[in-house]
Amino acid sequence: MSVKLSRREREIMDILFELGEVSAREILDQMSEPPGYSAIRAMLAKLVQKGSVQFRQDRNRYLYSPTVARAQARESALKHLVKTFFDNSPALAANALLGMDGDTLDPGELARLRAMVNQIDEQQEQ
Repeated sequence: MSVKLSRREREIMDILFELGEVSAREILDQMSEPPGYSAIRAMLAKLVQKGSVQFRQDRNRYLYSPTVARAQARESALKHLVKTFFDNSPALAANALLGMDGDTLDPGELARLRAMVNQIDEQQEQ
């Protein structure tokens, strides 16, 4: 999912990832400072057009769900973020993240980060 999403579209996607298959009304009820119902329907139609969301009709309402897994969407968004704000450098992005929360990492998270870096080192040596 390498489509660009507006802030509102990302909010809708977050709701869909959290709740699964829902109606436009249910999405509206979950949004902070929601726009009108017709605006939600228009955004959902745009997300369907972009291929990010699918729908099915259930009697007199449409139910919407994401077309990709949350992990896939997360990876795509992260790649876009790294490219846009960190000169396509994962190291710069990681440094910024560690600088933000470096003092609050618990020992388990720190160990997991070390293991990931060690695994990358081993793969590059092969």
